[in-house]
Amino acid sequence: MEGFGVHTSMWSMSWDRAGAELAITKAASYNVDFVEIALLNAAGVDAQHSRALLEKHQLRSVCSLGLPDALRASVYPEKAIDYLTAAIDKSAQIGAEALTGVVYGSIGERSGKPPTQAEYDNVTKAMLAVCKYAKKRGIAIGIEAINRYETHLINTATQAVEMVERIGLENAFVHLDTYHMNIEEKGVGAGIRAARDHLRYIHLSESDR
Repeated sequence: MEGFGVHTSMWSMSWDRAGAELAITKAASYNVDFVEIALLNAAGVDAQHSRALLEKHQLRSVCSLGLPDALRASVYPEKAIDYLTAAIDKSAQIGAEALTGVVYGSIGERSGKPPTQAEYDNVTKAMLAVCKYAKKRGIAIGIEAINRYETHLINTATQAVEMVERIGLENAFVHLDTYHMNIEEKGVGAGIRAARDHLRYIHLSESDR
């Protein structure tokens, strides 16, 4: 994902036609290279409308999401695959380059215990199937490490790398976020170095957002 982008939630938390028109127009005024669209309701997105707006303003795009609680890949890999497959289709219709974020789980997924092998096996099963499908649609899949208060599964750059390497496909990549890194890494630089072979995307924000 070369260049600098901006998350569309700066202007709209809903990706309906009005939200898309507002966010894309505003983002274009800052001369960024791309926008990140929160694909929280893929079924309700008018992909052709979004694509036309992006082309009009010469903006590239990336989509992102976290899984709903009832579709956590660690517990329900088949349900997660179905949900993510639909999101990949919508991302491709929009013309996005990637689907990234907490695609492996839900935000707030915490067991109070270390991740189990069974959980990782389920996540790997889901992510491998999803990445294979995404490759056919020309979509890359990002694995974002987030802090321990939001998930117990993947908190560090090293854990994200381990998942990407378990998937073993070239369209899987590591996504880091400096907010989460300030909580979990020994230093932002250390996290970046740990992920360097698979790092393609970084959220930049202050430690307090």
